[in-house]
Amino acid sequence: MTQTLLIELLTEELPPKALNNLGNHFAAAVAESLEKAQLIQGDAQYTAYASPRRLAVQVSNVKAVQNDQHVVKKGPAVANAMKDGAPTKALEGFARSFGADIGSLKIIHDGKQDVYAHEFTQAGKPLSELLEDIINQAVKKLPIPKVMRWGSSTHTFVRPVHGLVILHGANVVPASILGLQSGNSTLGHRFLSDGLITIENADSYAEQMREQGKVIASFAERKNAVQTALNQHAGRLNATVAADEALLDEVAALVEWPVVLEAGFEAHFLEVPQECLILTMQQNQKYFPLLDANGKLMNRFLLVSNLEAADPSHIIHGNERVLRARLSDAEFFYKQDQKNTLESRLPKLANVVYHNKIGSQAERIERLQSIAAHTAAALGADRAQAERAARLAKADLVTEMVGEFPELQGTMGKYYARLDGENAAIADAIEQHYRPRFAGDALPESPVATAVALADKLETLVGIWGIGLIPTGDKDPYALRRAALGILRMLMQHGLDVNDLIQTAFVSFPQGLLNDKTPAEVADFMQARLAVLLQNDYPQDIVAAVLAKRPGRLNDLAAKLDAVAAFKALPEAAALAAANKRVQNLLKKADAELGAVNEALLQQDEERALYAAAQAMQPKIEAALARQDFQTALSELAAVKPQVDAFFDGVMVMADDAAVKQNRLNLLNQLSQQMNAVADIALLGE
Repeated sequence: MTQTLLIELLTEELPPKALNNLGNHFAAAVAESLEKAQLIQGDAQYTAYASPRRLAVQVSNVKAVQNDQHVVKKGPAVANAMKDGAPTKALEGFARSFGADIGSLKIIHDGKQDVYAHEFTQAGKPLSELLEDIINQAVKKLPIPKVMRWGSSTHTFVRPVHGLVILHGANVVPASILGLQSGNSTLGHRFLSDGLITIENADSYAEQMREQGKVIASFAERKNAVQTALNQHAGRLNATVAADEALLDEVAALVEWPVVLEAGFEAHFLEVPQECLILTMQQNQKYFPLLDANGKLMNRFLLVSNLEAADPSHIIHGNERVLRARLSDAEFFYKQDQKNTLESRLPKLANVVYHNKIGSQAERIERLQSIAAHTAAALGADRAQAERAARLAKADLVTEMVGEFPELQGTMGKYYARLDGENAAIADAIEQHYRPRFAGDALPESPVATAVALADKLETLVGIWGIGLIPTGDKDPYALRRAALGILRMLMQHGLDVNDLIQTAFVSFPQGLLNDKTPAEVADFMQARLAVLLQNDYPQDIVAAVLAKRPGRLNDLAAKLDAVAAFKALPEAAALAAANKRVQNLLKKADAELGAVNEALLQQDEERALYAAAQAMQPKIEAALARQDFQTALSELAAVKPQVDAFFDGVMVMADDAAVKQNRLNLLNQLSQQMNAVADIALLGE
């Protein structure tokens, strides 16, 4: 007979950001071990529970006792087990280890040879005998970065543990975990429930915790309840909730009985940039700001209380009072910052160390200006604006607001630049030069902002790489991989040469400061990151074929990749790819410089036909490449397949006559250039 198994650890308040992960890991580890121990009937089905004061798991169809097992233990090989008709010590020892007579052993074939074996039926162990070790192992495996001890206990856990419930159906399973003896009683909500709650059986856990304990034990259910209530309140105000998934997760991990309440703050605080207000509400207070239909912050917000009160006004007013103090701080910082222009703050950057081997932020700004100016010119953007935006891009680092909220760097720079009377394009570029900050983030919107964003990331990548701080394994403290991907994403939108930009960034540093190999190494690194980026959307062989040409400009990459994918689908593609491989191998054997084909030296019909076909194809390919019609440039190759096949069937390239041989290699070189004009098609797989 199977029944549901319930395990609950009652704890002090668990770390909110880790709660859901801890609950899922604990539940999965218990269920997996039960399954391995053959204590579950059928597939393992379990429910994880995690609230601020408890981790629990409910596993269905758990047996009280393991099934008996037929066991076969293999011993020594028959060939080595007897000597002169008497058993060897190895055989005697094997029999003795099981308390068996040698005569009772069986001979079986293990797939290689005959061996002695002992077969017996092992009685299944009861759940009570195995469960303690299963739970202890699950506890040990939890992803806890830092453990603690409590009281006089020698046990360690993420937080002190005060209670242990283990029920199989309605029966308590005896076990000792973290110094606690198992029982059937637990505690509910810290304030909304009274005394111990006796769990009647494992299946009634969630219901009893809800009804008697005022605890929604399931993290997912609690999060959904918060989300639903937030949306209902916001809907009544014709507003939307400004919150990401991380805030929702954290709040769901802070409450056991969520109650969503509406509160407000004075309208004059809305004069402060809304990003500041939203950040302080979310980060410091775990509140949910509200935005109107235009995306503007309202002076109303939602909070999630862990208390249910007939009159919640004291809870609301208390939270409003706390928030008012926070918003007053933000307002003060904003007003103080306006007393000085961004330009006037620049000398302070001389005291802000960027890296001790590279210098201060002030020195960095000089490099950003020169790189941004060069990049802007290449983009056709206003060079002076790009230079000015780069000059002011880091000035907000020494403002009060960014000192308090580092996440607002760039954003505050934009606001202060506008207040200083700077051009709108410059102000926007100051904010957007950090983009893209992560995968999927928006790119800078204007050419000026793009120039400064490229300068910022190129300077970081080239500079940090050049002093030897190269990413290794999963270690990348300066986020060079992220910088490289950001550069690549921008370059795929703009016709700039990546190698030119790398060199521009390199020469912006004092001579001799960076390793001389830096430009080449950074270019290789960018190439590798580009392959990773593209392989999310294209097959590996197509990416490899296009990147083999080491394209400097990336804005036509998508067109090239699509063209190669279309070429690969042609019936002639496989044969032409194989021919290209053959051509490349032959060209490696050339012992003289390859040049133009001498038509007079073409001896056989097959080579004359190939030459004629290549000559006819050349202007078509050139015209297609000129208009960036890569698909046509590649599809033209299909027309010469018969001539290529005939050439290789009938012509000996490595002829005895040196002049003829050289001429045939010249012909193949011309063909190779045509074949590989867009991509190295030899790299295409079957």
